[in-house]
Amino acid sequence: MSPTFSALSIRNYRMYFTGMLASNTGTWMQRVAQDWLVLSLSEGSGASLGITIGLQFVPVLLFSLVGGTLADRWRRRSLLMTTQALMGALALSLGALTLTGHVTVPIVYGFSLALGVVSAIDNPSRQAFVGEMVGRDRLTNAVALNSASFNLGRIVGPSIAGLLIAAIGTGWVFMLNGVSFVIAIIALSMIRSADLVAPNSGGDRNSVRLSDGFAYLRARADLVLVLLIVLAVGTFGFNFQLTLALMAQHEFGGTAAEFGIFSSALAVGALCGSLLAARRGAPRLSLVCGAALTFALFETASALMPNPVAFALFLPLVGVAALTFSNAAQSYIQLGTAPRMRGRVMGFYMLVFFGGTPIGAPLLGILADHAGARWTLALGGLGVMATTMIFSALLWKRAQTAAARSRHDTDLADIPVPTSVRPTEAKSVTSAL
Repeated sequence: MSPTFSALSIRNYRMYFTGMLASNTGTWMQRVAQDWLVLSLSEGSGASLGITIGLQFVPVLLFSLVGGTLADRWRRRSLLMTTQALMGALALSLGALTLTGHVTVPIVYGFSLALGVVSAIDNPSRQAFVGEMVGRDRLTNAVALNSASFNLGRIVGPSIAGLLIAAIGTGWVFMLNGVSFVIAIIALSMIRSADLVAPNSGGDRNSVRLSDGFAYLRARADLVLVLLIVLAVGTFGFNFQLTLALMAQHEFGGTAAEFGIFSSALAVGALCGSLLAARRGAPRLSLVCGAALTFALFETASALMPNPVAFALFLPLVGVAALTFSNAAQSYIQLGTAPRMRGRVMGFYMLVFFGGTPIGAPLLGILADHAGARWTLALGGLGVMATTMIFSALLWKRAQTAAARSRHDTDLADIPVPTSVRPTEAKSVTSAL
């Protein structure tokens, strides 16, 4: 099998990949339909759309760390089956309300908030579970293929959604998304526990404490630097649900189909970026930082595109840069984290990746209402560029030292911090290594 798809040689991962591809496609269909529904109900309000997106990510601030802790306490596959079922039920309920004509903007706000709560619990387990299926040697490849699945869904989903919205309305799109979660649950049920690598069995759940996650990160300046850059990109740069919808409707006077085309164009580049990352080895800090700056430059440049055709043709470059950064950051975090701590560290990762959106999305929506849609892209890119450079300047030397210690001494990813270690003691443990 080609090195690009080596993780798919593992049966359990093939089952997981298939189920998540169906779920991702349905989720992207719903995202396009939900955004367009809000714009339709609110007479094109960018602020209303920003609030909707923000509410979906507010729970990340409150529950991602809880989700990460649960991912280390409970069997991750069982937890994923539960969260997938809940997300399917929410999609079907919103679809029913839309089809019966009872949906309003506040109702959509409520569903966005509820979906955010479930997603905050789901995401850390989803990311950490990959290592159980493929092991350390294929982890970078599997992370990249996960992104490829996500972005293949982003290509297919918005295109289907744009056509369905125009033909039969948003309600049926929500219903189809609910069905997609059934496929994901079936795929998870077919995974063989006996074939998992170092499976997470729950163990002594009282010994898995969130405070140990803080202690672990305090000892790893390299992981902290990556998390801070991810925070900057998530807050200022990865607001494409908002920016593409506003560019389609406000700047170019387009329709739902044009919004779908923009989303798909971005996803084509992201898919290419994912497949390129699948052939790459373990990333270094320099790649993470360089990819963040390249993404910021391309996002800023996209705001200068003069017409919808030029904009759509440029978006794949933005997608390649975005996924190069995203894959490098997540692979670095996962490979650099001890398996028993991976759920909690991924909880921190999901917190910073999505946690800035409740701040960034409403602000960018208000900015679009007053200054125009192009500024949402331009200032987003410039914000990523400035914060990445600041964080790198402040932490680079310490991060390089921690990364070198991890690579050349005993590899900190395989040395768990004892659960009894307090944050103030973690530094001395690391120093001793």
